[in-house]
Amino acid sequence: MCISIYKKSDQASGSFNNGEILEKKPIGFPQDGGGLKPYSNIFYWAHAWTPGKKSTIGLHPHRGFEICSFVLKGKINHYDTQQNKWIPLEQGDIQVIRSGSGISHSEEICDSSEIFQIWFDPDLTKTLIKEASYSDYKSTEFPVISTKNKVVKNIIGNDSPVEIDSEGVIVNEYLFGIGDHLIDINEGCVHSIFLMEGILSFNGAEYTPGTFFTAELENYFQIKVLEKAKVFEIISPINPSYSTYA
Repeated sequence: MCISIYKKSDQASGSFNNGEILEKKPIGFPQDGGGLKPYSNIFYWAHAWTPGKKSTIGLHPHRGFEICSFVLKGKINHYDTQQNKWIPLEQGDIQVIRSGSGISHSEEICDSSEIFQIWFDPDLTKTLIKEASYSDYKSTEFPVISTKNKVVKNIIGNDSPVEIDSEGVIVNEYLFGIGDHLIDINEGCVHSIFLMEGILSFNGAEYTPGTFFTAELENYFQIKVLEKAKVFEIISPINPSYSTYA
């Protein structure tokens, strides 16, 4: 069974501004430690939050990568050298920085707010010669499918308005009711799954928010939800058709 589990204690930690912003990193930089290094075309994944007052990560540069910020709770404000203004985003919104040939940005995470910041690894031979660009999307723009005991929001790929250059990336958010659920595993893909809220059981063990799973080379990932759960999923190719930076 090719399902791996990384509890919060297995993940790298980080902080900014003397602890005003805290981080756990399911996928950290090589120097960060933690149980996982970059794989597929996912280079970096940080769960960041402000335990108290708002705090700003100062202006800094990027090239090549596609950097997505997903607002999980509260609000953030974004500034970059393409827009030259501060742009507010609220819970459920996302932003995409296609950093191309170069862009600098700054982010202010408001008080008691949370984000995912995820760096996707496109074909740098193509993206490094493109002009940088920025897009943001409101929470109401994403298609939602509701069934008897499950709600699925499609954030990237399929019918979502969000387009990125990184190959084969699909991002979904699930709301699972109490009971048994199957997450289908796509052939040739790795599914990266973060438990955001609730409690679920897998193979008889219980898992709490912050737990990170990877699943591949299976037909499905079977879970039992013990307390209504919110789950964030990235589907990406096991072996992208290009050489990634990692």
